[in-house]
Amino acid sequence: MPGPNPPVSESSTAVEEVADLLAAAAAGGKPCPPVRSLISAGDVGTAYAVQRLNNERRLAEGHRLVGRKIGLTSEAVQRQLGVDQPDFGALLSDMVVPQEGQVPFGRLLQPKVEAEVALILNADLPDADCTIDDVIAATEYAVPALEIVDSRIDGWDITFVDTVADNASSGLYVLGEQRVRLDEVDLAAVSMSMSRNGDVASEGTGAACLGSPLNAALWLARTLAELGDPLKAGDVVLTGALGPMVVAAPGDVFAASISHLGNVSVRFAAEPASEGENNE
Repeated sequence: MPGPNPPVSESSTAVEEVADLLAAAAAGGKPCPPVRSLISAGDVGTAYAVQRLNNERRLAEGHRLVGRKIGLTSEAVQRQLGVDQPDFGALLSDMVVPQEGQVPFGRLLQPKVEAEVALILNADLPDADCTIDDVIAATEYAVPALEIVDSRIDGWDITFVDTVADNASSGLYVLGEQRVRLDEVDLAAVSMSMSRNGDVASEGTGAACLGSPLNAALWLARTLAELGDPLKAGDVVLTGALGPMVVAAPGDVFAASISHLGNVSVRFAAEPASEGENNE
């Protein structure tokens, strides 16, 4: 599978302009128009340069890089966006929500939830020709996870370069508490069911994620090693959705069960009552 980061062809001014638009949307709580009008079609290198710039800014503010997420692991979604590979984004220290925790109202712009397998690494993966066996050996354990994706692009009107520039539509994530070693589970065979407010909203299997979450993790490990920024011990790796993502609204409660891995849940805070309602 080809790497995602060809040479940047746009000027540094264009990279900064797009990064500023996305950062302002996140800070102001108002999505921006698609940024593909400012990035040449298919210019994935520039899109990743935008992503890196905004992540470097956040790291400079004191946040820490704690892992990576893999997106577009569904072949159907890849076809929709006209690509033949996943993408990746950074997980920063302020993105984690505790198991059974609550997402504050207004924290995200346009949240959607998907259930995934997360891997926690205990060794580096520095080699671009690493194997599935290397990924397994470097993984301390797997846990069930919810990724709460978000888009700074208005109406989720995205192409591949839009979502790459927007840190692969990263938002927040939740890790379950049950830890399972990879020799105890076949990740391709796990089944997932996710409910919203008690009703089943998404179902899927490990095989829906590039054939197996391990395949997705291998793609990421090789890609980042090629870029000279490899996965490291302690990293969290969100391997990609096992089923369709579901729109989240204030007050919603999401709970996912992944066979052989356990359960994970999160609540979205309700919209605060207006001042007039409080005075009635």
